[in-house]
Amino acid sequence: MAHILWLDPFHGGSHAAVAAGFAARSAHQVTLLTLPIAGGWRWRMRGGAVTLARLSRAADIRPDLIIASDMLDLATFRALTAELFHGVPAALYFHENQLTYPLPPGRQRDLSFAWVNYTSALVADAVLFNSEFHRRDFLGALPALLGRYHDYRELETVAAIAARSHVLSPGVDLVSLDVAERPARAPGPPIILWNSRWEYDKQPAAFFAALEALEARGVAFRLIVAGEHIDPQAPDFAAARERWAHRIVHWGFAPTREAYARLLHQADVVVSTAIQEYFGIGVVEALYCGCAPVLPRRLNYPDLLPPEYHAACLYDGEAQLPALLAAALARPAQRELWRAIAAPHDWSLRAPAYDQRFAALAGR
Repeated sequence: MAHILWLDPFHGGSHAAVAAGFAARSAHQVTLLTLPIAGGWRWRMRGGAVTLARLSRAADIRPDLIIASDMLDLATFRALTAELFHGVPAALYFHENQLTYPLPPGRQRDLSFAWVNYTSALVADAVLFNSEFHRRDFLGALPALLGRYHDYRELETVAAIAARSHVLSPGVDLVSLDVAERPARAPGPPIILWNSRWEYDKQPAAFFAALEALEARGVAFRLIVAGEHIDPQAPDFAAARERWAHRIVHWGFAPTREAYARLLHQADVVVSTAIQEYFGIGVVEALYCGCAPVLPRRLNYPDLLPPEYHAACLYDGEAQLPALLAAALARPAQRELWRAIAAPHDWSLRAPAYDQRFAALAGR
């Protein structure tokens, strides 16, 4: 058994779910050192390494392996703990990256954060990505980052990082979505689910444009909007709620995991219009609860579904979305099919894969 020190300077969302989910199920001893998300991801990328180095000294432990999330400046952390953790291998886990994460309109990329991702990968003994799409995306963007400089571009380091790169998809707590008794469905049209965050990178406006097209065609549907929202009083959010009031089954972030599960089990079709999705935990959760997917043919979505379902489930542009969505609403339910596709992502299967990978990295 190895002792793993997991460093998470931005402990929220998928970062926290993966770190805590693995720690709860691993056969290894796992120590979590985390910082809350309240400080903001920019400050965590700048200052988290200093604080976590201090906390590591206070913890007085000698792990066999260090796992750090992509929000950690691993190069700085390793420098500050060189004598403390000399000889301890460290792996970097990418949930997202700052080279290719899409920006809000009007914002320019701060390359200092992209550089932290690069130097962290450079000093890591292994670089782990949550999907093959993400691995290709990050490695493909590195030459352009390094190529911005007039000399000493060090482009050969891209191949070195690639040689240490692997895919380790996240475990998802799917079993917790099993409900003792599935909620009774009120009679009515099929239910469309939106369980993405209400932010620019998930493009809610594109989703509601598709609903307008469905309504214009006379397609009957109901609506569950269960994604996280930063400001429930935001004008566009409030306007959408008023516009679709006659269709709404539920509106707003579910307060508990059980409440969220009940919403997913009621829905028939899950839709995404995202321009950023390095894995797709929300879609996997909806699949497990029996929702048919309607997803863009980009990002990691094609890899979540077997190729034989791509034509029926993946659209190539927003103009195709209404027709694909209408077809999905009209098809007979195949709830057990979607559940079976999602089931391999449960922690019961992913935790042993993590344990095996980390044991190898730790030399155990």
